[in-house]
Amino acid sequence: MKQSLQLKLGQQLTMTPQLQQAIRLLQLSTMDLQQEIQQALDSNPMLEVEEDGDADEHFSQRDDKTAPGSEATASEDTPDNQERAAAELPGGEDNEWDVGLPEDLPIDTQWDDLLPAASASSFSGDDLTDTGFDSRNAADDSLREQLLWQLNLTRLSDIDRLIALAIIDVTDDNGRVMQDLEEIRQSLAEELEVEIELDEMVAVLHRLQQFEPAGVCTRDLQECLLVQLQQMPPSTPWLEQARLVLGRHINQLGNGDYAQILRRTRLKESELKQVLALIQSLDPNPGQSIGQDRTEYVVPDVFVSKKDGRWVVELNPDIAPKLRINSNYAGLIKRADSSADNTFLRDNLQEARWFLKSLHSRNETLMKVATRIVEHQRNFLEYGTEAMKPLVLHEIAELVEMHESTISRVTTQKYMHTPRGVFELKYFFSSHLATTSGGECSSTAIRALIRKLVAAENPRKPLSDNKIAQLLEEQGVQVARRTIAKYRESLMIPPSNERKRLV
Repeated sequence: MKQSLQLKLGQQLTMTPQLQQAIRLLQLSTMDLQQEIQQALDSNPMLEVEEDGDADEHFSQRDDKTAPGSEATASEDTPDNQERAAAELPGGEDNEWDVGLPEDLPIDTQWDDLLPAASASSFSGDDLTDTGFDSRNAADDSLREQLLWQLNLTRLSDIDRLIALAIIDVTDDNGRVMQDLEEIRQSLAEELEVEIELDEMVAVLHRLQQFEPAGVCTRDLQECLLVQLQQMPPSTPWLEQARLVLGRHINQLGNGDYAQILRRTRLKESELKQVLALIQSLDPNPGQSIGQDRTEYVVPDVFVSKKDGRWVVELNPDIAPKLRINSNYAGLIKRADSSADNTFLRDNLQEARWFLKSLHSRNETLMKVATRIVEHQRNFLEYGTEAMKPLVLHEIAELVEMHESTISRVTTQKYMHTPRGVFELKYFFSSHLATTSGGECSSTAIRALIRKLVAAENPRKPLSDNKIAQLLEEQGVQVARRTIAKYRESLMIPPSNERKRLV
């Protein structure tokens, strides 16, 4: 095989560390970005937070004249500068942490013995009132832990306690026992090598059903609701009638066949309304009330408001602190010094510049995309969800001259505060459907129309999917019945037979 030299021309994208950092910051949510900034502040001495009232030149995310990538001027290595820098650096003569600390400390010295007591015991009972309500009241324990805690307070024999543990182990987060009692009994009998009666299993199950929340450790929906009724005071109005309806006519109740329930129970329509109101007050999934996640708050990235008849997009100034390069540390860098300390400072200075430039690029991209979205969805801001226009990522990508993948990163976990609420940027993107006039209608607008039609329907005769499709066609929107069913399910709206109610 003959060897030869050839020249080829080609283009190739190189993922430099700076580009990788910019992409990573772009796709971070507000909470993750704040953690990333804090980590950069902790690891890079060249970065510092700009305090209010500082007169020094600083990096501003809104100032286009700032050039975070410009060269830092190295100060002259004079004795006066060295003395001043030594006094300003940590460990200098004016360092407040060195006051009162002996020069030689024993190996087993405890920091709590040397630092002021206020730093370790400054938390008082009064501070508890300042903490968030959700942080004090959020339930961290799971349903299983709650049941085990109540089991430890219950007097049972050793065998019954093992049976209770086995039942709790097969109880899901909704409070349902997911395994048949006979299977649990056979498994325990083989493991313990003892004979266990099924009646004993049922007795322990009924004991567990008295635990909180009411309705846990039940085998189906009917038993769950009946257990909750049993724990109500006997004086509760319509209690016996509710037990009768759930015990004998739950299938008709699920199908919305109220006429048959009225005929079999011999109740009047007004009385059945009261019974149904009591049943609807019960919790079909009692386990969901335990172990809920802590409340998570959404921090909007941009604010949209109407000023002088125009919609204005503004970046949230509180999503990230204003950063700048520490001029004192930057001034310690020497041009012709290749020592380890100087190399460390130079590398951190370059990383700080990259980080600031990436933050600035992230904010610029976010503002461009948010502005284009607001321009396209102006009707939504004016008139509501029904006026939402179709929009896809490709359209915004062309307007801002970026790739669709970049737009996808920008719109994920980024939120916009509008007069109509806080929405994720992806909320404004939706597919389109044709109208009878030859135009296009957003799928988000169609969902809003479906919700509006269902809210205004007659509860005695709820609208079927076919009827909703016909009503939308009368309004000029052609939607298939299967599409209506898909949108209805996405809105968590049950089918017509489950929406049937007595007026």
